[in-house]
Amino acid sequence: MQEQVGVLFMAYGGPDSLDDIPGYLADIRAGRTTSAALIREITRNYRLIGGSSPLLELTRDAVRGVMGQLNTSPGRYKAYLGMRHWAPWIEETVGHMLTDGIERAVSLVFAPHYSGMSVAKYQKKIAAGLAFHHGHIKFAHVEHYFDAPGLIEALANRVRMGIERFPASQRDSVHVVFSAHSLPVRILKNGDPYDRQCRQTAALVARKANLPADRWSWCYQSEGRSPEPWLGPQLEDYLVDLAKAGIRNVVSLPVGFVSDHVEVLYDIDIEAQAVAQANNMRLERPPSLNSDPLFLRTLAELIEGTARAAGWV
Repeated sequence: MQEQVGVLFMAYGGPDSLDDIPGYLADIRAGRTTSAALIREITRNYRLIGGSSPLLELTRDAVRGVMGQLNTSPGRYKAYLGMRHWAPWIEETVGHMLTDGIERAVSLVFAPHYSGMSVAKYQKKIAAGLAFHHGHIKFAHVEHYFDAPGLIEALANRVRMGIERFPASQRDSVHVVFSAHSLPVRILKNGDPYDRQCRQTAALVARKANLPADRWSWCYQSEGRSPEPWLGPQLEDYLVDLAKAGIRNVVSLPVGFVSDHVEVLYDIDIEAQAVAQANNMRLERPPSLNSDPLFLRTLAELIEGTARAAGWV
């Protein structure tokens, strides 16, 4: 019988209730003081999207979908889920893996693009969990999948969905804005691949969706609250620029996010939408990938390929 391979799925995490927000922000900010004003603002944002993050349940659904495609040989893979900034914590989940006797595992983050400030930090959480529990698991990491054909096709389908929301007579005028979570500008000096990978995803999706060069563009969104410069332009400001250029019909496609979370449900659906309406624009956002079958099949193939490259299956 072949040794069971663990699969550690990871996502950012989100508060389960409004009462969790101070603790959630404290974990994200890692010791930096969180002002009462910021807590009130973030609490308001979450209240406007229903009072909690849907990310955990959406991620659980996605994990079930991926495992349904992976477990063609019953029992070969076993799924685990850990969150970076909220329960179930990655370090705690690693402890469960050790208790279960897992010795080999594939890790995958629900984020297509690699950065030292994102995917690398998830991997450090794994290492911290192993150190805390005094155990050893040999991990093979899925580092990125920004150009995976299945991801590109799934996102191109979303472009088509967004454009089809407009009357047929207006579809040739629709401009698609791709975006991802902003990171500090300093990552560029460090040679971090994040910006390059994000832009490459956008270009590949635009090509797959047959978008002419003048009908799509790139920006960032959801910049952090620190005094250092962040990658831009930010979506809200960029929409104003597009309006000034005479563009009135826009599809927003956040290719850096694969699941609904506050950066999508508030930052785009509420904040960016308000900017669009104030500038006489129509802004449409097609559904996030969430449990899109093509996306889940892509993740299953990535996991299988990683395990096979490690010689485990």
